[in-house]
Amino acid sequence: MDETDKKILALLQRDCEIAVQDIAEQVGLTTTPCWRRIQRLQQQGPITRKVALLDAQALGLKLTVFVQVKAGRHDEKWLTEFARHCSAFDEVVEFYRMSGEYDYLLKVMVADMQSFDHFYKRLIKNMPMGDVTSSFAMEQIKYTTSLPLNGI
Repeated sequence: MDETDKKILALLQRDCEIAVQDIAEQVGLTTTPCWRRIQRLQQQGPITRKVALLDAQALGLKLTVFVQVKAGRHDEKWLTEFARHCSAFDEVVEFYRMSGEYDYLLKVMVADMQSFDHFYKRLIKNMPMGDVTSSFAMEQIKYTTSLPLNGI
């Protein structure tokens, strides 16, 4: 991946609907070679998909909760079942296996506290877990879907 590829990726991260001709002009290529580079980036994997980003507040998803979970057991069957269980919830928008005191971190987005309580009851139902703790985001200070390209 060269500097031109990085510039193309940076432009597409800001707006995936930008015309190939506009991208080409901004990175110093003609349209066809620029289009070929974009196709190659899609085939090789850096571009995984193109999506519309939605405004959570405008959709009424006003509460962001970070849920930390300690594993109920440390065996493959439990880990697989827990991953399947949590991944099935639409409210879980990010889900990580962690190092440290807690084994898993879930980012959950819901409308309000009542919605979170409903989610929480479904989360713990029939799924043995260790400690579960939730932290409620009071303010979103930074949010981006753009990956840092300077260090690659």
